[in-house]
Formats: sequence, C-alpha cells, structure tokens
Amino acid sequence: MTSVTDEAGLPSVGWTKQEVPGTGAYAAHLTLSNPSRHNALTMGMYDQLELSCEEIDADPDIRVTVLRGAGGRAFAAGTDIREFRGFTTGADGVAYEKRVERAVERLASVRMPVVGAVQGPAVGAGIALAACCDLVLCTQDAVFGAPIARTLGNCLAPAVIARLYASLGRARTLRALLTAELIGAQQALEAGFVQEVAEHGDFDDRVAATCAGIARGAPLTLAALKEADRRVLAASAPGPADDLYELCYGSRDFHEGVTAFLDKRAPGWQGR
Repeated sequence: MTSVTDEAGLPSVGWTKQEVPGTGAYAAHLTLSNPSRHNALTMGMYDQLELSCEEIDADPDIRVTVLRGAGGRAFAAGTDIREFRGFTTGADGVAYEKRVERAVERLASVRMPVVGAVQGPAVGAGIALAACCDLVLCTQDAVFGAPIARTLGNCLAPAVIARLYASLGRARTLRALLTAELIGAQQALEAGFVQEVAEHGDFDDRVAATCAGIARGAPLTLAALKEADRRVLAASAPGPADDLYELCYGSRDFHEGVTAFLDKRAPGWQGR
C-alpha cells in the first residue's frame, strides 16, 4: 500500500489498511495530503489517487474505503492553482481535464463502497471527489461548491455536473455553479448529498460506525450494488467536452483568473 505522507512533507495521496472492529473485514483509509494548501490537489496527487484506487481494488480484504483530507481542517480545496501557471493554450486545459478525469473516474469505479469523510471545504475538485463517494458524512463547518465563475474562469467536466445533478438536484447545482455560492453542511444534508452531519468531536466515531455497517454486508452484494449504481449513472453519461475545455482554458480570462488568484486580487473579466 502507498504511504499517506511523504518523508519531505510533499503533497501526496496514499492509503492504509485497518481492521473494522467486530466485522472481520478491513477498511482502506485513503488520504489527500497537502494541508498547507487546504489539501488542494497537484497533478502528481491525481496520479497517486488513481494508483491508490488500483491498489485498494487489488486487496480482497477491503470491504469499504474512507476518503478524507489530512489535518482535519479541509477535505480538498480544488486543484492547486500553481499547477496552472504553465498553461499557454486550450490544449493544456484539455490534457489537464483528461488527467483529472482518469483519477475521478477511477475513484468512482472502486469495487467496494467509498465513504467520503468531509471536514471543512470540499470545493472544485473536492466536490467532484465527494460526488464520487457512495456515502458522504461531514462536519458542521463543511462547505461544498465550485466557485470557478468567480475565481478562475475555467469549467467543470460534464460528468461531474451529472453526478451533482443526481445527488444535489439540477436547480441547486446550477444555482451554486452560476452564482459561485457555496453549499453549507445543512443544505447538503437536506438535498441528500450528505447523509449525516456530525460534531468534530464525534466525527471519527460516526465514520467508523458507518464503515462497520457497510463492512458487515455480503461482499458480493456490496460489489453488485456498486456496479448497478455505475450502470444507472452511465445510462445518462454526457458526451465529450473538449470544445468547452478549449474555450475556457485557452481564454485570456482564464490566464487572468489564475494570475489574480495567485496575486490575491479580484480578476478583471473581458469575455475573451
């Protein structure tokens, strides 16, 4: 299994294997670790996430996976914006989106159930990953969204939007995306995106209880339910979106958004 931390403290994704008490089964604890950047994902972290999911699926003892951010203050604050500094054309955006898509889709296709343990912000890529989880538990300070219309001027993959429609509802999803608003824990609970909201002090116990409930299930039934859910979602899968990626990532506005974000100022949009 891969380590959840890098010896030099570098951003990383990895997992550990732990027994689920009273079940005879094991859980994989998959951690996004870049705490100084609120666990924002680097390109390397996306690759490590994909690899970790492969390793988890190869272990027959794993009955459930828990996905969380390191440090307990943030789940994942999108992609690390510094990764965009070298983008010069729309093709760079297409390549980036396809790289992210591989990791996101690999998480969604993990054979056994995945529980998202969300503390603090799950925004941008963070909400995309949370939407791939089969159950989501969060703390009261959790927020969800993709405020890219206000911050970067890039776009969101149609497959991610489809998952958000399925779990948050179309109207609530579009409102959050078009207004760049964040959705709080209670709103996410009411929408059904989140299954439980817990206090920080009780959070780990509630996650453990959820894992135990899943791990007691029949393994083949759990795997079959996961596959059935994938097939239902695949029936309405959107088509390719390279033209949308080219439009946004190749724009002057995207470069302005990245520069403004790193300079900690408001961007000046021009629509080109």
